[in-house]
Amino acid sequence: MDLNSRVAIVTGAARGIGRAVALALARRGADVVISDLDLDGARHYGEQLSAASVPDEIRALGRRGLGVQGDLCDAAAARDLVARTLEAFGRVDILVNNAGGALTPVERSLASVVPEEDLQAMWQLNLMTAVHCSQAAMPALRDSGRGSIVNIASRAGLDPAQRQGRLTAYGLAKGALVQYTRFLAHEAGPAGVRVNAIAPGAIATARLQATAAARNIGTAGDVANIPLRRLGTAEDIANVVAFLASDDAAYVTGQCLSVCGGTVLTPN
Repeated sequence: MDLNSRVAIVTGAARGIGRAVALALARRGADVVISDLDLDGARHYGEQLSAASVPDEIRALGRRGLGVQGDLCDAAAARDLVARTLEAFGRVDILVNNAGGALTPVERSLASVVPEEDLQAMWQLNLMTAVHCSQAAMPALRDSGRGSIVNIASRAGLDPAQRQGRLTAYGLAKGALVQYTRFLAHEAGPAGVRVNAIAPGAIATARLQATAAARNIGTAGDVANIPLRRLGTAEDIANVVAFLASDDAAYVTGQCLSVCGGTVLTPN
């Protein structure tokens, strides 16, 4: 999965899955721009970096790294992210839309009670950030001739039973992201731009481990229901993203691949 000479943007990459994706792409030869609402986000959950920042970790791997802080719920921030990438590196070949999360209260997340404010918040964070970045980056991805977008969805967007019907707002937004992936793949394919999604299960990031008990996610009960009998790691996700971003997946577009240890066993 050689990514030499390619430039990638990874959103939500100051920690967790996004950071693992950024480092995986850099190890395979890509220069990487990371974006986050807080570029110092790892310290909030005790995630240990190997350098002062994620861009510094990328540079330690021998690649160019850049950090851009901003709120991608704002389309102008997405346009600025792409403009700064082009200014620094001259091209965009890969976009990983990882920014998102199930951040609204679980106790009010059932479909019959979820408030409109939670629906709006999850829609903006989990769908519109990806829409804004994809639209901003599409001209450069077309110019690349081998552009690739990978959207990070969720098993919650594929099967409501995964969380016993909870996380309605999050699941709706992630389900919409999967469908957006398909629409964009259909449009962008003739220009040589591939668009895919992956749907992670429970991933043992520092944030999940810090909040698992309070949110009842990533518990021993969850592990017992996973056919592979373990939580996923951020690297499990990053390796699949790297595959979809590379020429090894040159004939794959418009797909959503579950990376969940087997918890979702139905067609997407």
